[in-house]
Amino acid sequence: MIASSSHQAWLFYSPLAQQAALLKDDLLDPVDHLLDDPALVDLVRQCLAKRSPRSSRTGRRGMAPDRLLRCCVMKHLKGWSFRDLERELRSNLVYRRFTHFDAEVTPEFTVFSRSFALLSPAVTAEIHQRVVSLACEYGVAQGEKIRTDTTVVESSVHYPTDSSLLGDGIRVLSRSLERIADECKTGALEVVDHGRAVKHRLLEISRAAKSLTEANQQRMRDSYQKLMGLTRSVVRQASEVVQRWGKGRLKVVGTVLGVATQIGHLRHFLPLVENVIRQTKERVVKGNSHVEDKVLSLFEPHTEVIRKGKAHKPNEFGRLVRIDEVENGIVSGYQVLVGNPDDSTSWMPALEQHQASFGRAPKMASGDRGFFSAKNEEEAHALGVKKVALPARGRLSAKRAEQQKQRWFRRALRWRAGIEATISTLKHPFSMARATYKGGRGFERYVGWCVITKNLFSIARYQQRRRDHDQVS
Repeated sequence: MIASSSHQAWLFYSPLAQQAALLKDDLLDPVDHLLDDPALVDLVRQCLAKRSPRSSRTGRRGMAPDRLLRCCVMKHLKGWSFRDLERELRSNLVYRRFTHFDAEVTPEFTVFSRSFALLSPAVTAEIHQRVVSLACEYGVAQGEKIRTDTTVVESSVHYPTDSSLLGDGIRVLSRSLERIADECKTGALEVVDHGRAVKHRLLEISRAAKSLTEANQQRMRDSYQKLMGLTRSVVRQASEVVQRWGKGRLKVVGTVLGVATQIGHLRHFLPLVENVIRQTKERVVKGNSHVEDKVLSLFEPHTEVIRKGKAHKPNEFGRLVRIDEVENGIVSGYQVLVGNPDDSTSWMPALEQHQASFGRAPKMASGDRGFFSAKNEEEAHALGVKKVALPARGRLSAKRAEQQKQRWFRRALRWRAGIEATISTLKHPFSMARATYKGGRGFERYVGWCVITKNLFSIARYQQRRRDHDQVS
């Protein structure tokens, strides 16, 4: 059952609440009244009501929509984990007042994790659009100009080497097999622990990889062959267990539900581990490093290899994200892209999303050289954009050079450079450098909430600047 958003204060807490109200937080206080917007709370309430057919009226009392909304904002502002969020809410009066928990018992971190996961990527996008609408209502964003860029948001994965992925595959498959064996009749399933052998193979590979001599390279290939042999044996056993379960030949004496859960895990990881074996064989044995559909993580299989030409980080492991920004630091649109497409393919989707949000095309649009193409310029003008500031690539003709020397063009490019600071702000103060939610849907939710939190504080700071200006004048 969804808890009410109207919270009655405890009588004995009133004197303490009066003292807690004197404690100010320069970050949280300006955004507090923005989160009281009924439309935002209703979006969260509607999402919670879809958890089950009658979850809004029956069942155990859950977290109130306004509290869930405020906890999401606080978590992404501070960059906390769910455990950190539980600990800070339990011990800090300012955070209790902001999240409307006051003197009531705060939930455990597992409640936060499950409740946050209910806010799907679609709902997160609707909440973002409502925040952009608030920016328009308060006069913060007019939608007259837009700047766009792409950046890489890393997934929560370790550096993906073939040997570590093989070790992960053996570990997760063996873990599920051991749990199934515990629920089966004694002797029905014998699981061998390969942990010690895997550790030795990984050490041999890491030591041999430090030298490029032929002898060390041969030793590394031999260790890889042994490691792949161990992985194949575990894969064969896991496949046999899945087949026995499907035919009803697995003698279960424990909980059937627990075994069914682990069978589901095996069915999920088996294709991924088999793909890891295939790509390892192609690279190590056949010497082909250009393998399609590489698996970079067994736990975050949506992860892509992104090359942005950075000298200090040539390969980044995550997803490419497009960021669109309008006036006063408001991020009007975002999109998690598939693969590593050219930036020029993201230009028109950015303008179309802007038109859907503001009801009209911007007067001025700018991007870096990666977004330039003659077709993009023509389509932007056809959409209604009067000034398109996309610097051309390569040697410029005399006509093109004259156009890019115009004052409005140079001013637009200087304004475009500000999106680099916005991306840096999203990644560091608002924790978007590394997405920690699980799965592709969790990745999209994480990016969306980072953008939502940043927009809320951009609106609050703009309003504070206006109040300070009015007082001075």
